Amino acid sequence: MCQSAASCASLKLRKFTAGKLTAPVIQYKGISFQASQRFLRATSYQSSLGSFAHEGSLKSMQVANSRSKAISMRAQSRAGAHLSSFQSESPTSKKLEASSGDMNGTRGIIFRQLFDTSGSCTYTYLLGDPGAKEAILIDPVLEMVERDLAVVDDLGLELKYVLNTHCHADHITGSGAIKNLRPTVKSMIAEASGARADIHLQPGETVHFGDRHIEARATPGHTDGCMTFVSRDNGGMAFTGDALLIRGCGRTDFQQGSAETLFDSVHSQIFSRASRFAYPAMITGRHHSTVLEEKTFNPRLTKSKEEFRSIMQNLGLPYPEKIDAAVPANMACGIQD
Repeated sequence: MCQSAASCASLKLRKFTAGKLTAPVIQYKGISFQASQRFLRATSYQSSLGSFAHEGSLKSMQVANSRSKAISMRAQSRAGAHLSSFQSESPTSKKLEASSGDMNGTRGIIFRQLFDTSGSCTYTYLLGDPGAKEAILIDPVLEMVERDLAVVDDLGLELKYVLNTHCHADHITGSGAIKNLRPTVKSMIAEASGARADIHLQPGETVHFGDRHIEARATPGHTDGCMTFVSRDNGGMAFTGDALLIRGCGRTDFQQGSAETLFDSVHSQIFSRASRFAYPAMITGRHHSTVLEEKTFNPRLTKSKEEFRSIMQNLGLPYPEKIDAAVPANMACGIQD
């Protein structure tokens, strides 16, 4: 954060009165980033400081200072969401009132991309309805369950479902541990996966949390039970698991994988359907992409099916390090006796 709320206000005031609207640099836990104009609008930063600039009384300055402190809290939470890959615990210690206008990065939905710092290099996604306070987690990781539940609690949400895009081979799902800690939470996975869960999903089914929902689309090929979960919020978000990665895709040489099936799945269920953003289950150097980008630049899936099959057959990837422990555990919903 800036050194103090007052210094943030002072910096912004000088830019405002000079007729310029330059975004300040925010410091958070030793890491700097420049707040975007979208972020400033979302946190009411501009409107609060506009009032500060035009009202010269002591009372107005006190009000503005109070507002700037609130802005500081919002900016810290915003920074924590962007920098989740650098920390292993929740950035806040107090429960915050979740709303559609604060700390989201999207309009009308609470959204967090959470990075596994324990070693699998995978993403977990939290989506919540700000009105009903209900939430879902996609692809939780066993070692990160405490962190994930802390974020849920900090935002004042009630976790309703935990979903897995497929039966993972690189980590043990956190679904079982979450169910043990929160008995009302239900686990979900595709019925085609053959894995244990409270609810088995069929292609085309919708999962509701408050007034929000996601659609489950079958995208087999990496495994025979892969699903992509699609939200209509924020212009359309597709949580693609390992079927579609950023400038890549999941391997197809184990767990009933098929290059031809994966090619057809991605083109028919992701590339040809209306979604704007693509959020994968695994990091490949970037946080997210767009469907249009992947249709245009993905070095594997922009090829013909024959070329794609040849690429996948000649990847020469090593045997997955955790597959012998992860797959049996994930077939049992991550529940370990």
